[in-house]
Amino acid sequence: MESAATLERIEESELDAAPLGPGSLTWKFFGDRRGVLLAQRAGVLQAMHPAIAAGLLDHSDFFDNPIGRLARSSGPIVGVIYDRDPAATGSWVRDQHPGIRGDDAQGRSYHALDPETYYWAHATFFEGQIKTRELFARPLTRGEKEQLYAESITWYARYGVSMRPVPRDFTAFEEYWQAMFEGTLEATRVARGSVRRVRNLPAPPGWPKLLWKPVSPALGTAGPWLTRATLPEEARRLFGFELSDRDRRGLRAIQAAVRTSWPLVPGRFRMLPRARTNP
Repeated sequence: MESAATLERIEESELDAAPLGPGSLTWKFFGDRRGVLLAQRAGVLQAMHPAIAAGLLDHSDFFDNPIGRLARSSGPIVGVIYDRDPAATGSWVRDQHPGIRGDDAQGRSYHALDPETYYWAHATFFEGQIKTRELFARPLTRGEKEQLYAESITWYARYGVSMRPVPRDFTAFEEYWQAMFEGTLEATRVARGSVRRVRNLPAPPGWPKLLWKPVSPALGTAGPWLTRATLPEEARRLFGFELSDRDRRGLRAIQAAVRTSWPLVPGRFRMLPRARTNP
């Protein structure tokens, strides 16, 4: 059940929101472990926003420990959907951001809680669900995308931030998404670093060093490659690179492998832990 504050924000926004709970598409899709394959992609898309990139440079250990940063931030985002008190989790996530402010290298001021900046990060998580299904499962129908978007409005309202930049419906979101590549996003230093091979990749929290060392080189290469291969064409143009035939064949092979092996994965392992423990 949504909190009174969340319902009030939705009502005041006059947006076409939909309920978000165990019967929703978001509940079904966002905690799907296959989405982890595109986690770095979402991070790159976020880092293409100059304000987010500046915040990462000035206020995080992103370059020293990219996986650690991703692990720290992704869990609470999952909790905004699945926790027993999602509005409280959303407020906690929001309250980690007030001190993230400053001026970027071009002298432009930024603040993590600027409505347009904050919404872009959310938009990448929403769009990532669509892309995950497109690549590794049955692609969503138009109606499902519209439903998923309506649920994302409720999800965003749980953060307790301004609803001003939120597109009214999925059609408006598509226009917003395209406009971001045409007028706001850049191939920032942080984003460029995220699509390059990473050497000496630090272990994520909880990984023994002896187990991490053998897989680190492969992940440091495969992760950035998969990110480049799955980025929107508009993003690749901003970076100035194109996919080769070899890239396309490699991506098709990964898609086939995931789709073939997924039915063999036990049900309890198909969802992220935080999505399983808060029914």
